Amino acid sequence: MEQKLVIYNTLSREKEVFEPIHAPAVGMYVCGPTVYGDGHLGHARPAITFDLLFRYLTHIGYKVRYVRNITDVGHLESDADEGEDKIAKKARIEQLEPMEVVQYYVNRYHKAMDALNVLSPSIEPHASGHIIEQIETIKEILKNGYAYESNGSVYFDVQKYNKDYNYGILSHRNIEEMLNTTRELDGQDEKRCKVDFALWKKASPEHIMRWPSPWSDGFPGWHIECSTMSIKYLGTEFDIHGGGLDLMFPHHECEIAQNTALEKQRVVKYWMHNNMITIGGQKMGKSLGNFITLDEFFEGSHKMLAQAYSPMTIRFFILQAHYRSTVDFSNEALQASEKGLTRLMDAYARIPKVPESGSSSVDISGLRRKCYDAMNDDLNSAMVISNLFEVSTIINSAIGGTVSLTKPDIEELRNLFDTFLFGILGIKNEAAMSDTGTEAFSKAVDLLLEIRAEAKAKKDWATSDKIRNELNEIGFEIKDGKDGAEWKLK
Repeated sequence: MEQKLVIYNTLSREKEVFEPIHAPAVGMYVCGPTVYGDGHLGHARPAITFDLLFRYLTHIGYKVRYVRNITDVGHLESDADEGEDKIAKKARIEQLEPMEVVQYYVNRYHKAMDALNVLSPSIEPHASGHIIEQIETIKEILKNGYAYESNGSVYFDVQKYNKDYNYGILSHRNIEEMLNTTRELDGQDEKRCKVDFALWKKASPEHIMRWPSPWSDGFPGWHIECSTMSIKYLGTEFDIHGGGLDLMFPHHECEIAQNTALEKQRVVKYWMHNNMITIGGQKMGKSLGNFITLDEFFEGSHKMLAQAYSPMTIRFFILQAHYRSTVDFSNEALQASEKGLTRLMDAYARIPKVPESGSSSVDISGLRRKCYDAMNDDLNSAMVISNLFEVSTIINSAIGGTVSLTKPDIEELRNLFDTFLFGILGIKNEAAMSDTGTEAFSKAVDLLLEIRAEAKAKKDWATSDKIRNELNEIGFEIKDGKDGAEWKLK
């Protein structure tokens, strides 16, 4: 393909041609979940966004090492290094070991990701499994003069760092403004300055999750884990760091400061952020208590849901918007996505019924190029889907007899679905009859429709109507056409 992939780099606030540091190898790190509760729609969006990127980079020939971490220690209730560890708090309330909480929610997260057809990353490191490496990182930052010890804790010296580099380079925040607007320290006199952040925290006597370190028995700060694990697995220079827009500050800003203090150079080339899922214009999140878990979507068990929505409806809903745009949740929007996905799946299922013609009356030669152009333009999945709706219209028109297609045309239309809808966009054909049981089930329904067709030919309307009505009653939708009846599950 002549056109190169272009991605929006949050660091430069511009679209840039993607040029890996060590092509064809690509290193990509994405912030994964803090596992103290069930995954919700807000977690699904970054997972699906960077799954799309992972699939596309692989599709166009790159060898991707995709690292997505699990935060299982150090993420305190407040981003200002205050409050209880989120996992330790859950463990205390549930009277469990912290790692029981972690394991339970990691398992549930993986199950939800499998349902959404999100591919597993190449490496999924846990913060708690990299304490030794984090201690070594902190020692190095101390040695380089950008951190200080205070009462058994270690803090990053933001003002000292800002004299040499630029704290705020990613979020475009001004440190002087931050000093004026950040609230006072509430008696936390360990920090020299209120914008400093923890690299290591001394554990209070009641704190369950603790490890020995040169400074105290304690635990790492939230930001240091990602710096440490990304550099460990992807090296001191790597291509892409991704995550939700809500992580840009303070999490990713602090990562950049730590990386630079450690390596004295820019570690990440492209920073990518997906926008938020909102409910009524407000960010969906655990901290706000306005979230709907993925299982609740799949089961339709939340009071805000009018019905259950399949995992592929959720995936399609997220991909119908560009990853950098806000997506506002509503039942109407999800129902529209469900209808749209059904329309695409129905068209795909009808491809075998498209009549072959000796000549084409419609030019489909540019459709593949349009899909690649959309993907190369900062992963415009919404435009890819728009092009696939065009493919569906052509299929339905050919079956209706208003356009004619050659055998190669029909194959190309099938390939467009296989490449883009099922491959790159990662939509699973939930209605596909793959195993023996479902194939037998499909053949049984076809047989009933054949008997109905014979009854209609004999003008035995009673039998014909009985078969149609009873199939309708048990959940089948029967559609009569000039080439016979078609069925699908409602």
